[in-house]
Amino acid sequence: MFTLVLNLILSITSVQEINKNENVMKFELVKLPYAVDSLEPVISRQTIEFHHGKHLQTYVNNLNNLIQGTKFENVDLETIVREADGAIFNNAGQILNHNLYFTQFTPNGGGKPSGSLATAIDAAYGSFENFRKEFETAGTGLFGSGWVWLAKDKDGKLSITKEVNAGNPVTKGLKPLLGFDVWEHAYYLDYQNRRGDHLKELWKIVDWKAVEARY
Repeated sequence: MFTLVLNLILSITSVQEINKNENVMKFELVKLPYAVDSLEPVISRQTIEFHHGKHLQTYVNNLNNLIQGTKFENVDLETIVREADGAIFNNAGQILNHNLYFTQFTPNGGGKPSGSLATAIDAAYGSFENFRKEFETAGTGLFGSGWVWLAKDKDGKLSITKEVNAGNPVTKGLKPLLGFDVWEHAYYLDYQNRRGDHLKELWKIVDWKAVEARY
C-alpha cells in the first residue's frame, strides 16, 4: 500500500513538473514557410541560418527563461510586448518582430498588393511607388538598430513607423502589417553596410497575400 501511494505521489509530481515545463517553454522558434536557401539572392542561406536559427532562437530561449515566475508566464506574446519592459520586453519584442518578418516572404513574391490594402496605400500615399519610397527612406534614416513598419490603426488608416531596437507598433495601439529589419545582422553578410540596397531588394520577396491577410 505504501509503495502504491508513493508511486502515485511521484506520478502526480512528475505531471506537475511536465505541466510547469510546458508553461515555461511556451514560445518556440517560428517555422519558416520556405526552404532556407529559397530567398536567394535577396537573402542568402547563410543569413537565414544565422538570423533565424541563431539570433531568433536566442530571443526565444531568453524569453522562456525570463518569464518564469512572472505575471507573463502564461500570457500571449503581444500582451507581453504591450505591458513588459527591460529584458522581457526586448526579447518578446524581437520574437514578435521576427515572427512577422520571416512569415511575410516567399520565393515567388514581389509585385504589388491588391484589394483593400492596395486601396488604403493609395489613399495614404498616393501610389504604391510613393509608399515604397517613403518606406525605404524611413528604413535608411533610422539611426542605429531597429525596424521600419507599415501599420494600421483601428479604422484601417495606414502609417509608417520607425521603431528602435525591439520596438513594435503594437505598443502604440497599432497593428503591424509589414516590417523590414534594419539591424545589421539582418543584412551585413549579404550587403555589408549597404542598408539601402538591402531594403530595395526585399520588395522582390514580399508575400503580399500574407501582408493583405494581416490587414
